[in-house]
Amino acid sequence: MKVIEISNLHKTYSESELEVRAVDGITLDFEEGEFAAIVGPSGSGKTTLLNMIGGLDVPTSGEVLVGGSLMSELKDSELTDFRLNNIGFVFQAYNLIPVLTVKENTEFVMRLQGKKDEECEKRSNELLKAVGLEERINARPVKLSGGQQQRVAVARALAAKPKFVLADEPTANLDSKSTETLLEIMERLNREENITFIFSTHDARVVKKARRIITLEDGKIINDVRKNGGE
Repeated sequence: MKVIEISNLHKTYSESELEVRAVDGITLDFEEGEFAAIVGPSGSGKTTLLNMIGGLDVPTSGEVLVGGSLMSELKDSELTDFRLNNIGFVFQAYNLIPVLTVKENTEFVMRLQGKKDEECEKRSNELLKAVGLEERINARPVKLSGGQQQRVAVARALAAKPKFVLADEPTANLDSKSTETLLEIMERLNREENITFIFSTHDARVVKKARRIITLEDGKIINDVRKNGGE
């Protein structure tokens, strides 16, 4: 079943007197439960595409349909609610809340959703143990390394059991062991909870695990391969 449908998507920026086509006419679908990597050189449009799928950026033209909702037709409040209840984000810049502890950051989205204390506690403890941060639950982000902050960001994205996880370079600051652990967690949740994962990445370790690899260049799709041989 198609859960993300992208039709003739464009995103154009103006820089000085130049027009930059960050995304240039992309048409693309994702099936429920995919584990896909978007790859390509810097400036190829990977992050811009992810941001438009998640409703964080507005297309110049074209449409993005996510879970049956046309993102461009949602009012700001509706878009906020949709993201809260359906999409988990992992950003390159972590975007942790400085005044909150590791545990509080992990539980943040669940709290906004109105989940009960017991459920928040159980889920956050499970994920923080899985990413090796059970001993740092009371630390604030400033006391963590970049890799540790990234692990908290991943735990937060997964905590609310979203239908979709959009991850922009999620392993950029992680060592091999941490990367392997996180990818195993994501694969398990993909398999057991049917969460659809879409990664933007340069990391060969992520690409190796992905079951679909979409290659961008200059804002266009130049290759789209499923590892079972289908395209």
